[in-house]
Amino acid sequence: MSQSLPDIAFFHQLAEAASKQTLPRYRSSLNLHIDTKPKEGFNFDPVTDADREAERVMRSLINETYPEHAIMGEEFGITGKGPIQWVLDPVDGTRPFLCGLPVWGTLIGLLHNKRAVMGMMSQPFTNETFWADGKCAWTNGPQGKRQLQTRQNVTLSQAILHTTSAELASSYPHVNFKGLSEQTLMTRFGGECYAMAMLAAGQIDLCFEFSLQPYDIVALIPIIEQAGGVVTTLSGQRAESGGTVLASANQALHEQALQVLNH
Repeated sequence: MSQSLPDIAFFHQLAEAASKQTLPRYRSSLNLHIDTKPKEGFNFDPVTDADREAERVMRSLINETYPEHAIMGEEFGITGKGPIQWVLDPVDGTRPFLCGLPVWGTLIGLLHNKRAVMGMMSQPFTNETFWADGKCAWTNGPQGKRQLQTRQNVTLSQAILHTTSAELASSYPHVNFKGLSEQTLMTRFGGECYAMAMLAAGQIDLCFEFSLQPYDIVALIPIIEQAGGVVTTLSGQRAESGGTVLASANQALHEQALQVLNH
């Protein structure tokens, strides 16, 4: 069986299948059963039927079309093995999903020999899709289709900084997030995966996350990188395994921000 990379059209097919499970449950109590699971630093880490059913349908399509590929998903773990692995987060941002805020998304990433090479973030409520096809990054939505490009000439003092959960800062006293925030133009919070997409789109310049899992970041790495940005851990390593992660609009800004965070 072939181990060639899939066409980006299949990512769109997966996202459409997931949206049929997430959208009917969004801003609705219909079939939405809410549980919680343990997560360090949080009293409540929600998981819903939207998460489970969206991952289930995506897994089924992958297994049917690419049975030789491995899969890692937030809800059902790892299955299969081999050089190509799908990395799925059916609802990244379950908290805003429950709050009715449209900053959640379905994340579909692809690893080839453990490196993120293709990815998609789908926000079906706003009808927006962001993806990387292996060469370039794109978006399509109400304003049409266009190629994504990060801001290349922005300085640290001009940069817009984003993090999802500032409440985690106290658990990471070795990270100088306050210092970085003080040196940037402004800091915003709570944007989840949508903020990462906005970095690729040139709207945000720095996205910092204290603690990510692989399924939180793998899909976003190629979108940001193929739009001209940089994504690494706090130590400057590849971020496919998650951890403390910084995404930046360009290399110079990334190096400056890492220096401040590690000071």
